[in-house]
Amino acid sequence: MTHSLLAYLTIALYLGTGAIIALRLFAPERFRLPSRTTTLALGFAGVLVHTLLLYGKVFTEPGLNLGFFNALSLTSWTVVLLFLVSALTKPVENLGIILFPVAAVTLYLELRFPSIHFLRQEATWALKLHVLTSMLAYSLLTLASIQAVLLAIQDQHLRQRHPGGFIRSLPPLQTMETLLFEMIGTGFVLLTCALISGFVFLEDMFAQHLVHKTVLSILGWFVFGTLLLGRLRYGWRGRTAIIWTLSGYVILILAYFGSKAVLELILRR
Repeated sequence: MTHSLLAYLTIALYLGTGAIIALRLFAPERFRLPSRTTTLALGFAGVLVHTLLLYGKVFTEPGLNLGFFNALSLTSWTVVLLFLVSALTKPVENLGIILFPVAAVTLYLELRFPSIHFLRQEATWALKLHVLTSMLAYSLLTLASIQAVLLAIQDQHLRQRHPGGFIRSLPPLQTMETLLFEMIGTGFVLLTCALISGFVFLEDMFAQHLVHKTVLSILGWFVFGTLLLGRLRYGWRGRTAIIWTLSGYVILILAYFGSKAVLELILRR
């Protein structure tokens, strides 16, 4: 019962925060809406309740419960937390229009379809490090992919010379691109650490059912690495950067959650 109450409270806080951010962008100026500080505070309140929820659901006596929907909820928590911390100093709060509703959906799915998949307490330090860096890498690259979507919308409107109220509220295109590559660069470093730590405990990828995850993760790493190299050497930007970012992100999603869904939800392993 407590778990359900915390989940629904978190969902309400996330949806409320996302709605306020949307209203601040689209509502007429005559409407008096909560300030940016109040909006972010509401988001942090949601993260706090989400933390309590995860503590009771993920950190169990047998070990970390990283079942499919628990992992999805933990990832959404990490993404929202990183987003809110970034929003304190950078103009990225508009990403919340997408982030908060998606986080609310992951919580509902976790509540509706509970799953169990333990990472035992006796797991090696390399495995725990791999899980942590993977989660941070996926979260940062999730932020980058949403930033790329907003950048694509902004670029399209500017090309058509129809910058609406939503577009005018976004930072300049160059600032948006700079933020995008800062996220990708940090996420790429973390993804590299995740792959290295993963190979430390990897014994037999076929026996451990990790071949698809490993191959796709390396492919995703290659895509983001190529994008960063193209940015440094050839000045890649705009649509090229957007396409490479979203392509790399889709590959990583298939690598982790795609393989995890097949193993846990379909094959029941």
